[in-house]
Amino acid sequence: MPFLPRAVYPLMIGSALLMFAGGVNGLILPLRGSQEGFSSFALGLLGTGWAMGYILGCLVMPRTVARVGHIRAFGAMTALAVVSVLASLLVIQSWAWVPLRGVAGFAFAGAAMIVESWLNERAESASRGRVFGLYTMINLAATTLGQLSLTLGPTSTHLFFVLAAIFYALALLPSGLYASHQPNPLVGASLDLPTLWRNSPVAVVSVILVGVSNSAFGTLGAVYADRIDLDIATIAFFMSLAILAGAGAQIPIGYLSDRMDRRLVLVAIAGVAFLVDLFLIVVQPSSVPMALAASAVFGACIFSMYPVIVAHANDHAPENYFLRTSGGLLLLFGVGSIAGPLLAGVIMSAAGPSGLFITTALTHVTLIGYALWRIRQRAAPTQENKTDFVPVTSARYSTMETASLDPRAEEEEIEEQRVETPTEDENG
Repeated sequence: MPFLPRAVYPLMIGSALLMFAGGVNGLILPLRGSQEGFSSFALGLLGTGWAMGYILGCLVMPRTVARVGHIRAFGAMTALAVVSVLASLLVIQSWAWVPLRGVAGFAFAGAAMIVESWLNERAESASRGRVFGLYTMINLAATTLGQLSLTLGPTSTHLFFVLAAIFYALALLPSGLYASHQPNPLVGASLDLPTLWRNSPVAVVSVILVGVSNSAFGTLGAVYADRIDLDIATIAFFMSLAILAGAGAQIPIGYLSDRMDRRLVLVAIAGVAFLVDLFLIVVQPSSVPMALAASAVFGACIFSMYPVIVAHANDHAPENYFLRTSGGLLLLFGVGSIAGPLLAGVIMSAAGPSGLFITTALTHVTLIGYALWRIRQRAAPTQENKTDFVPVTSARYSTMETASLDPRAEEEEIEEQRVETPTEDENG
């Protein structure tokens, strides 16, 4: 692709390897745990552990990198990720897997932020939008391929744990061998809740609810599919198709949201998701075509909500406030992601597999009710005051550095948000 700087390609390869490993690891754990007889509550805690580690990584990593440098920090993060995967293979117990999943989330967030920081430096301002688009596509493809790789062998062996560890280690090579100097400091995340709330209460409430819904499905969707007796290949497609449909749906949904009240679009998406929730609760489809069709429609809805929420919040945000808005929404999404798998695990323990979609149905109907109420309280912004919708990668894998690659972020705002290297006094 001649329209992108050559320095970008090794970083894209490193990111793809990282996402492939994350796709394998994120699917093998709930599947193997279900086969080992882990309770739904314990399996839900895997998602809670991941979310807590991921948020902590987003908060801690900018200052860590400022102290020790990108290359050393990236090596440490990949080592932690490899250790977490292999330790999960050595100790197949739920009490061990939950904190290890937290370590994996922390390491994954740190490694992703470092790669994105390099990308941001290597991409010129004129090509940042193209780099962001390509980066999003590559991450989507790599995550999907990682999940689909589980169709290649038995999940009852060590195979996919070792495969995930290998690809985490390989992710170190492209950026580690190619990088010749340290890029700019990382962008820090901050939560300005009062400003976010004043700008858009719908965005604040909705992003927490979407965090609950999406993380519950991302963690326990494979467990639901396993417990309604779908085979491993179908389970892999069930999860991957949801992500792919969510990515594809962002284009038409973004087109609509740029031309009408984004809250109405959000209500419509949540309404369709709620209907699919009811279908999956009542029918629990064992037919492969029916299950995959339901997964595609569900994924198209839930994975396209977050970018609509980001665009709506930025319609009401002050000028040069994109990164603060996106960072705040990301942290609130993380709060929902901590609660979602835990809540769904509790309900699944009581109600069986359908408890997952009882959880998501509750979030979707709450979102619909609150958004409709807010529509009556406040008019939509005029067309001239609306920002452009931009498709984004899954919020579950987004960081502040991801937001800084977004073409809506202004260069001067990015520089303001960077965490500078501590002075000698701060280092002691």
